[in-house]
Amino acid sequence: MTREPRYLGSGTIEGDTPALTGAPPSHLPSRLAITLWDFSWYARAEEGGPYADLDKACAEAAARGYNTIRICAAPLLLFGGLGLDALAEDLEIEGLGTAPDGGIYGRGTRWYDAPGGCRLNLWQRLLDLFDCAARHGLVVILASWEYQQSPVFAASPRWFEAIDAVPLGERYRVLADAWDRLIRALTEAGHRERIAMVELHNEVDFSILPALADGGSRQLQRLRSVHPDLLLTASYGKPPHLAMHTLPDGLGAAQFHVYSYGVLDALQRQIDIRSEGTSGFPNPALRALLKSDAPSLAEYGRLAEWKYRATVVTDQMFYGYDWIDPGAWDTWLYNEYGPYREVMRREIESRVVAIAAWARWKDVPAVVGEGWIGYTPLLGTFEEGPVGRDLAERGIRMALEHGVWGMVLCSNAAPHHPMWADEEWQCRMNHLILTAAVN
Repeated sequence: MTREPRYLGSGTIEGDTPALTGAPPSHLPSRLAITLWDFSWYARAEEGGPYADLDKACAEAAARGYNTIRICAAPLLLFGGLGLDALAEDLEIEGLGTAPDGGIYGRGTRWYDAPGGCRLNLWQRLLDLFDCAARHGLVVILASWEYQQSPVFAASPRWFEAIDAVPLGERYRVLADAWDRLIRALTEAGHRERIAMVELHNEVDFSILPALADGGSRQLQRLRSVHPDLLLTASYGKPPHLAMHTLPDGLGAAQFHVYSYGVLDALQRQIDIRSEGTSGFPNPALRALLKSDAPSLAEYGRLAEWKYRATVVTDQMFYGYDWIDPGAWDTWLYNEYGPYREVMRREIESRVVAIAAWARWKDVPAVVGEGWIGYTPLLGTFEEGPVGRDLAERGIRMALEHGVWGMVLCSNAAPHHPMWADEEWQCRMNHLILTAAVN
């Protein structure tokens, strides 16, 4: 005798979550495997640097299974109408500058370890990047990091001073106008269909911008009305996972970031590395993790003062990351990880689910453009190691199970990070993404 399964309520019936949350434009890939090149694709263009040869960098990305790169396209510098045309045509990259010991500031950081020493025409470089992307079958997500850090790498403060002079309430309008002009210029160059997405700005919640609801949403909707065939949105560094209904209208895609700091946050709090101007810094906990030859804070010196205003990274972070002993850093995290393990796993999973559910409600594609643990020193291996890869794989699999269209493997999986050398893992995970069923 065959029994019908008992009905235990509508909450026990699984939905069709693997189906994409919203349909992307038909000319774009069915899934996006994203590598995060941010502003480094021009800030690290020095001779012998990871982006000195754009064609080689694109070829390496394709060989690792990526089909998408996400970049800062510097719309305000290129098309902001701020009197920066001459600067954009001959942009000198300096990095953070030279420290008193002769080394560069930012030497121990991710993203900021730019030695400088190159000049470039940024518009021509952007066209070259699109040409290289086309040759290697890649599409491009365009964003701006300009109100977070992009201008800090320039030798001249003019880029930062020009965008900083824009009144806070006008910044989204100026961004939208710049994007309109940049999109039209790329279209004229034959690259419109290679644009996977345009973000008004990266991490609007952690940039020198008003809340998106305070004018940004309106400007985004205006831009979408002009370019209805493109995915236009803004990204959040920490979307309100427990109150996603509070997000403003107008987002054409759910491009949100999923970081679970957990044990990393515990360490950062203990060593007080994200603050600025703390009396008695570095504290004993941080001093215990520094290299034996670390200079004092006074001996370390300071960047040019305008550079601190041009980035959201603090003076204490630069000092700490430049002089931390990566082995001591990793050892602390591994020793303390146990109590945070399940919390970090569940936090990543629940945040992915919240993002996907919101995107499904709004009928827009969902993308995880950054993730999964957080900001670590350049030579720290906690995120690249077994713990970090385990958390990343959980996030990726959960994203695929809930219909997320595109995702990074890890924010550190890019040519300017040591993780780029782990080719096998990147190939394997990108194959998983690109072969996942799309219902």
